[in-house]
Amino acid sequence: MTAPKDILRNVPIFKDLDEAELDAVAEVCKEEKYESGAYVFREGEAGNRLYIIASGDVRISRDVPGSGEEALAVLKPGALFGEMSVFDRSDRSTHAISNGGCTLLTITRPDFEMLLDFNRELAYKVLWACVRVLSSRLRSTNDSLRSFLAMSMF
Repeated sequence: MTAPKDILRNVPIFKDLDEAELDAVAEVCKEEKYESGAYVFREGEAGNRLYIIASGDVRISRDVPGSGEEALAVLKPGALFGEMSVFDRSDRSTHAISNGGCTLLTITRPDFEMLLDFNRELAYKVLWACVRVLSSRLRSTNDSLRSFLAMSMF
């Protein structure tokens, strides 16, 4: 497996960090492996960690009443997921399922908060990167909703 620091370097919320800051983040990362079809987490569970895909794929999905599972995205290596529950302390809003087997890096909420509390410069860089990532996702959702509404008017 690629070294955690090399994986972190390409994750959007950590891309602005210098070498020492990347080392600090890498120190709190733990590796977890999942077999194909295994749930990383389920919708409605308490969220206490974020995940970064080191290898393999992860399917993000929801259960739709009457239809079953609806895949929302298939995430590839380097993708970050599960962070919303860490940021807002809410329950998981989707399922995350190993899609063919995967290795993940994970950071617990207490470790993430400790990193931010004890290194103001790291916190500044990470939090601004989070704002950019979440803003981008919101724009994408707005664009998709606009397209859906435009198509449903015909």
